[in-house]
Amino acid sequence: MNYWIVLLVSLLACSVGFHMYIWFFSVGYGLAIAAIAAVLAVGFYGTMGLPEWICVALLVIYGLRLSGYLLIREMKSAAYRTVLNPEMERSKKMPLPAKAALWVTCGVLYTLMTIPLYYRLKNGAAPDAALWIGLVVMALGIMMEIVADAQKSAAKKKNSRRFVDTGLYRLVRCPNYLGELLIWLGMLVTGFTALRGFWQWALALLGFVLIAWVMFSGTRRLELRQDKNYGSDPEYQKYVRTVPIIIPFVPLYSVKKYKFLVA
Repeated sequence: MNYWIVLLVSLLACSVGFHMYIWFFSVGYGLAIAAIAAVLAVGFYGTMGLPEWICVALLVIYGLRLSGYLLIREMKSAAYRTVLNPEMERSKKMPLPAKAALWVTCGVLYTLMTIPLYYRLKNGAAPDAALWIGLVVMALGIMMEIVADAQKSAAKKKNSRRFVDTGLYRLVRCPNYLGELLIWLGMLVTGFTALRGFWQWALALLGFVLIAWVMFSGTRRLELRQDKNYGSDPEYQKYVRTVPIIIPFVPLYSVKKYKFLVA
């Protein structure tokens, strides 16, 4: 299978962002990952073994769950709609060429993120320890995202005005972003013994580095928003001084000063 087909599928799936530009990074993101996994399954159907099918299934589950969760949140959460309304207005005013640039950028990014699986299938690499280890890391990341979202929803139902510091939020302040990093680290690991030559490695590493930058950028935006909402709360101040922001057991408690994370 030619990778241009994968890119085309990614672009088609994330084109929902033309409705509202932030969907390029949210709903369209999940749809693109699920669609890429599906087209890889079709293209390499005859050569895939059990671990490759598990990898495809994990990506489909991840992508559809993410898109569905975000859509449901938009429909049911009044607080989230309050945040979303200004983005909708901004999207209406955004020039079409700017939206098109975002569309292409996201489509390319999502193909780069999944390229280790593509090259494992394209190169005919046999299942090995790297593949299984990567799958375990991916599954752990997906479970962390699911649990973190559920814990946050439960906490907000009890007290919508308080920050969340229970469950996984005792480990890090952004466990869903940590889960995201684990998913794509796992994807990269699946390609460790399958990637061939400089360019395959360069593209795979570029995909991981870019999504890691996106996650840290999102972490920075969330930190600034939470500082604005809860900054005067002494309990929140103690929380941010004692719980790492995204990487567990690493004393990194803030990223807001890092301007290179601005997206």
